[in-house]
Amino acid sequence: MKHLCVYCGASASGLVFREAARDLARGLVSSGWGLVYGGASVGLMGVVADEVLAAGGSVVGVIPRSLQDREIAHRGLSELHVTEDMHERKALMVSLSDAFVALPGGWGTLDELCEIITWRQLSLHHKPCGILNTAGFYDAFFRHLDRMDADGFSRFNYRTELVVTDSTVEMLRQLTQSGQPG
Repeated sequence: MKHLCVYCGASASGLVFREAARDLARGLVSSGWGLVYGGASVGLMGVVADEVLAAGGSVVGVIPRSLQDREIAHRGLSELHVTEDMHERKALMVSLSDAFVALPGGWGTLDELCEIITWRQLSLHHKPCGILNTAGFYDAFFRHLDRMDADGFSRFNYRTELVVTDSTVEMLRQLTQSGQPG
């Protein structure tokens, strides 16, 4: 089984974001993917994990010891890995995953998204990466990426290198077409 790493918020958010997380989770299971995510039972992280589990899918959580209580580690997962720190968490999530998708989230989501894109830009991995742009959440981020490119700070064309869509169906279709899962 191939695993999709989903980066998303550990905080509560609006209905449109929770519904997108549920849609992605259901589609993920029906497309044959397992889930790798940050291990929490709260926020969008809890929504996506609970929905994958409810649909009979496999869920692997990875949470640092320091966040185990604060983010309320999910106790009903297929697997839960507790790491010593955030660096170990992110490295383990990458090694366990075959592709990556960012849903809306806060600083942690942005950190993980930027790191995985940077690693792809530097050819440290060649796994598909996507951004689910629910309700235009990442529009300002894309404008910033365009500015970085225009000012010569980046040569990474996110439009051709990343799957960017507001549709969970389209996200999973494009990831599957890229050779995942198999």
